[in-house]
Amino acid sequence: MEFIAQNMAPIMFASLIFFLLIGYPVAFSLAANGLMFFFIGVLLSPYSGGSINLAWPLLHALPDNFYGSRVMSNDTLLAIPFFTFMGIVLERSGMAEDLLDTIGQLFGPVRGGLAYAVIFVGALLAATTGVVAASVIAMGLISLPIMLRYGYDRRLASGVIAASGTLAQIIPPSLVLIVLADQLGRSVGDMYKGALIPGLILTGIYMLYILLMSIFRPKSMPALPLEARTLGHGVLSLLAALLAAVVVSYAAYRYLAPNHGGNADILGATIGVIFIYVMAIIDQRLKINVMSRLAQQVIIVLIPPLALIFLVLGTIFLGIATPTEGGAMGAVGALAMAAMKGRLSLDVVKQALASTTRLSSFVLFILIGARVFSLTFYGVNGHIWVEHLLTSLPGGEVGFLIGVNILVFVLAFFLDFFELAFIIVPLLAPAADKLGIDLIWFGVLLGVNMQTSFMHPPFGFALFYLRSVAARVPYLDRLTGKQIAPVTTGQIYWGAVPFVCIQVIMIGLTIAFPQMVMHYKGTVVDPATINFQVPEMPSLSPLGTPPVGGSTAPAAPGAQDLSQPPSFDEKPPAKPAAPATDLSQPPSFK
Repeated sequence: MEFIAQNMAPIMFASLIFFLLIGYPVAFSLAANGLMFFFIGVLLSPYSGGSINLAWPLLHALPDNFYGSRVMSNDTLLAIPFFTFMGIVLERSGMAEDLLDTIGQLFGPVRGGLAYAVIFVGALLAATTGVVAASVIAMGLISLPIMLRYGYDRRLASGVIAASGTLAQIIPPSLVLIVLADQLGRSVGDMYKGALIPGLILTGIYMLYILLMSIFRPKSMPALPLEARTLGHGVLSLLAALLAAVVVSYAAYRYLAPNHGGNADILGATIGVIFIYVMAIIDQRLKINVMSRLAQQVIIVLIPPLALIFLVLGTIFLGIATPTEGGAMGAVGALAMAAMKGRLSLDVVKQALASTTRLSSFVLFILIGARVFSLTFYGVNGHIWVEHLLTSLPGGEVGFLIGVNILVFVLAFFLDFFELAFIIVPLLAPAADKLGIDLIWFGVLLGVNMQTSFMHPPFGFALFYLRSVAARVPYLDRLTGKQIAPVTTGQIYWGAVPFVCIQVIMIGLTIAFPQMVMHYKGTVVDPATINFQVPEMPSLSPLGTPPVGGSTAPAAPGAQDLSQPPSFDEKPPAKPAAPATDLSQPPSFK
C-alpha cells in the first residue's frame, strides 16, 4: 500500500496510456482515470507520507474548473470554431480547386510543377483554413488524379499531398497553435508570429526536396504536356501586371505618406492590389485581352485568398484584432468569398456548422476530461514527479528539448495533436519554464513535432484522409481514356516517410536557430549598451556646497543662502502685511 501510495503519479500516467492504447475514447479515458485515482488516492492518503494531497471536498473544485476561465469561459478557445467554420466554408466554395488548377497551369511547364503547385496551394490553404482534413481531402480529390494521369510516382504524389496538408498545423491560423498557446498560458498572437517563419521555411524545404528529386529522379515527376496547358503561355504578361501593381502601390504611398505616416505603405499596397485585381476582371469580362489568360486567372484566383489572409493574420499581427476577432472576420470573409463565386447556399452553411460543432465538441470534451485528470494528478504531486524527471535529463536545456521532442515524436504514433496538447503539454510546460526556456519557442517546437502525428504510419490521420479519397481499384481516366492503376496503402505510407524525416530536420533547425521564433519579441535592447547621462547643475557641487575655486551665480532676491549651515535659533523674517481692503467703496471689477 505504501509503495502504491508513494508512486501514485507514474501508476496513474501508465494507466492512462494503457486505456488509450486499447482504444478507449480519449476524453473518457482522462475523466475515468482522474475520478478512479481520486477515490484511490483519498483512501491511500494516510500511507503516502504526505505525497498525496487529496480529500473529498476537493471535488467541489471541478465545477469551477469546468465553468471557469480554463474551459467554458475561455475566450481564446472561441477562435477554434471560427477558424474551423472559415476553413470548411472555403473548402466547400471550391477555392482549393481553383487554386490547384491555376497554380498547376502556372508551374506546369516545369518538371515537378504539379508537386510545386500542391505545396504552394497547401501553404495557402493552411494560411486560410487552418484545418488539415479539409486541405488533404481537397488536394487528394483534385490533384492526385491529375498527377497519376501524367505519370507521377505514386509514393511521391501521395507524400506531397499528405505533407502539404499538414502545413495547416504550423502556419497560422493553425488550430493547434491556439490550443498550445492556451495550455502554455501565452498569447495566441505571439504564438502566430513565432510560428510564421518556421512554417515558411518548412514549406521551402519541401520545395527543395521536390527540386532534388526532379534532378536525380526526373522520370518520377514529368512536366505537363503541351496539350494539358489549357491557359497557354503568359508568364511575361503576369510579370508586367505585377510590375504595374508595384508602380501604382509606390505612387499611392508617396501621395498618402504626408497625411497617413506609418500606415501609408499598407494603404499603398492595398490600392495597388485592388487596382490590378479590378483591371484583371475588366480585361476578362470585356475581352480586351491586354493580359494573357494565364495572368488574368492567376490574379483573379490568388488575390481573394491573399486578401483573406491579410484580413485575418494582418489584423492580428498589427494588434488591431484579437485572434478570436480575427477568426470571426475570417468566417465572414469566407462567406463573402463563397457568395462571390455563387457557391454559398443553405446546405453549405448547414454542413459547415455541423462539422464545426463536431470538432468544437470533440475539443471541449477532451479539455473537460483533462481538467478532471489534472485535478487528481496535481493532487498526487504528479507535476513535481514529471518536473524532476525532465529537469534531471543530462545536457541541460538542449538535453531537455531533445528528450521532450523524442517523447512527443514517439507518442505521436498513438495520439493525435489535440490529445498531445491537452495531456502532455501541461506536464512539460512547468519544467521548460523552470529551465528558462521561452514558452513560445517551446510551443512552436512542439507544434512542428506534432505535425508528424498526422503522417506517422500506421496511425497518421493525414494518411487516413488521403486513403479515403485515393483510388482503391483500377479506373478509366475521364480525359485520356486510359486505365489508371490504384494507389495502395503501402505507397501512401512510404511516400510520407521522407517528409517525416524533413520535419525531424526542421525540429533540429528550430532548436539550433531559436531566432527563427524569438523574433516575435521585436528588437531586444542590450542593457550594457544603455548610457545614462545626468545633467550637471552649475550652481551646486555634488554635495550641495559651493564649487571649490569657482564662483556662484548671484542669488535671486529672497532665496535662502545655502553656503552657511542652517540656524535653528533665528526666526524667519516676518512677511509684510497685505494692504487692508477699503470696504467703504463698492468693489470695482475693472
